[in-house]
Amino acid sequence: MTTIWHNPKCSKSREALALLSEKNGEVEVFKYLETAPSRSEIEALLNKLGVSARELMRTKEDLYKELEVAKIEDENGLIDVLVEHPNLIERPILIRGECAVIGRPVEKVIEFLN
Repeated sequence: MTTIWHNPKCSKSREALALLSEKNGEVEVFKYLETAPSRSEIEALLNKLGVSARELMRTKEDLYKELEVAKIEDENGLIDVLVEHPNLIERPILIRGECAVIGRPVEKVIEFLN
């Protein structure tokens, strides 16, 4: 079973979900903007991805600039921002077992599924 952290308004996320459904069949869709992930879910995701909180962030978003997130150097502070503002989480994210990938570009989704 593969889980996708999905934003239906995002074309890349919709594309990844279509690929998952086509190749994988069983897909669990987690609409993280409707049900915000907890701190522990974000920490577990970061561990599976093997990235820092900043690498999981959409740094080009206006909100990122408005909140002056670039000035936050503490990993815990960055995770706090992701908990409070899940719309800053990069998308789509695919998770299978202990492995995860940020599905941008779409080639990463294809690699993950193979």
